[in-house]
Amino acid sequence: MKLKLGMIGGGQGAFIGAVHRIAARMDDEYELVCGAFSSNAEKAKASGLLLGLSPDRVYTSYQELIEKEKQLPQDERVQVISIVTPNHLHFGPAKLALENGFHVILDKPMTFSFAEAKELEKVVKASGKRFCLTHTYTGYPMVKEARQLVAEGKLGKIRKVYVEYPQGWLSTFLEGEDNKQASWRTDPSKSGIAGAMGDIGTHAFNLAEYVSGLQVTKLCADINTVVDGRKLDDDGAALLKFNNGASGVLIASQVAAGDENNIKVRVYGEKGGLEWQQDNANTLLLKWLDKPAEILRTGAGYLSSYATHNARVPAGHPEGYLEAFANLYRNFALSIKADIAGKPAEKEWLDYPGIEDGIRGMAFVENVIASGKSDAKWTNFKI
Repeated sequence: MKLKLGMIGGGQGAFIGAVHRIAARMDDEYELVCGAFSSNAEKAKASGLLLGLSPDRVYTSYQELIEKEKQLPQDERVQVISIVTPNHLHFGPAKLALENGFHVILDKPMTFSFAEAKELEKVVKASGKRFCLTHTYTGYPMVKEARQLVAEGKLGKIRKVYVEYPQGWLSTFLEGEDNKQASWRTDPSKSGIAGAMGDIGTHAFNLAEYVSGLQVTKLCADINTVVDGRKLDDDGAALLKFNNGASGVLIASQVAAGDENNIKVRVYGEKGGLEWQQDNANTLLLKWLDKPAEILRTGAGYLSSYATHNARVPAGHPEGYLEAFANLYRNFALSIKADIAGKPAEKEWLDYPGIEDGIRGMAFVENVIASGKSDAKWTNFKI
């Protein structure tokens, strides 16, 4: 049985919508049945036609999609709604979908503001529906392996966490060149109070907490806008304090000229450390205090059930960003199908980002920007 999927946003020319659709198709857990791909009626219809949808299930607003799909018989209507719009159009569709009985997959960061995030948390809890936030990098098998090694105490007490996300694509004033992606991501009316820290800093923050199993309690940030004329930050760093006493460093920059998307995390404990980076995503490096380093590889039989569940091909065959994205979609689908069958979901299926990750991500945005503007610098992590 495939879950019936609808999409809000992601019409012709949209990057992330196509990624979501590939992720949804990869494991045959979903069937795209409807969409509101654009507020422009002509563009919405054209997008639906290209995707092979029935014209009567291609809508020109998220309100129309939710209202009309709700009126369909239960065995026909959409079950899961994927929202792939810019930040300022996350909260409204997600809230309305949940309130009308649909499960929701939402692109990150979760909302335009922390206030919206707290309100959405209430809606999710009241709805009884499942909610997934697409923090892609937690879907990698070796990231899941890293998390398990830390959780099992293999590194001992965690002392230090480093995470960095360098990009160079905004090294020039692209938003002045009719670049759609650059335009909305650097526009405070669409992106929110943060640029780089909201766009990729939230990914770095989420990865640091996910792998370490810790939570940030204080931070001290330096936030920069490097390119002349830009309205939001395009570079920044933060010192971090975690709830077990560990310290850390987070770097997020979109003006790291020549860099692509090589997000990287390092975690060090009393007994050793680990290192993972997206440029070599099939490899997890373990470094020990008293013995030679080890290299763990995706697809190997010695890995945890979390890593093996999220790997698709034999060792040596590269798995990357699209597969990691698809792992979130698959785990979410398997959990919903378990609900439908009246059975408990497997623990590996439940390992997808949810509302708490969204709340902490939006809290990070507000706290890191506040610290960056403050002369006091060290700021308690308020949530």
